[in-house]
Amino acid sequence: MVEQNLLQTKLPLIAILRGIKTDEAIQYVSKLIELGYFFIEVPLNSSNALETIRLLHEKFGQRCLIGAGTVTDEMQLKQVLDIGIKLIVTPNVNSKVITLAKQNNCCLFVGVMTPSEAFEAIHYGATQLKIYPSDVIGCHGFKAIKTVLPPSVSCFPVGGINADYKVMEKYLQFGASGFGIGSALYSPGIVLDEFVERASAFKTSYELAKSS
Repeated sequence: MVEQNLLQTKLPLIAILRGIKTDEAIQYVSKLIELGYFFIEVPLNSSNALETIRLLHEKFGQRCLIGAGTVTDEMQLKQVLDIGIKLIVTPNVNSKVITLAKQNNCCLFVGVMTPSEAFEAIHYGATQLKIYPSDVIGCHGFKAIKTVLPPSVSCFPVGGINADYKVMEKYLQFGASGFGIGSALYSPGIVLDEFVERASAFKTSYELAKSS
């Protein structure tokens, strides 16, 4: 499966750039790519999101997977599919979104918080879940959810993830396949140097956690 191959061969950190401005996006994403990031998400509730996603896909689409986040319905999904986007991240379980994304061979992460939501998403064809918000669910809550799911389903904690390798290590021990990293990586107004420092810290923390 293409999705699983990507998760196994690429750095499994989804860089979430909520609120990034179109005119700074190329500069910031180029730094992520230099550091080895592959999964890069711009949430649709960012200002001018579609134009930013289109620009990034045209510039970097051959080097990484530019994606759309906060895809809540079929209409939004069709808009980003028209651009050529193949990385789709949702905050909710929508059967039409899951079905259409799978039909278009997207790398899809479906947002869930409970076992019931997780099994509903799996029923409609999801194989990768965004366990959100992880700062509310916590490591042990994540473990409880992961334990009851099919082993083939990949789970990514998202929400409140920091560059702390000990916490990342615990999530990995409990079955996490990777992480979505948001405001601790990027927030509107962050200067480029600090952004690069944060991105580097996340990569280092993940690599330490993975090797422990």
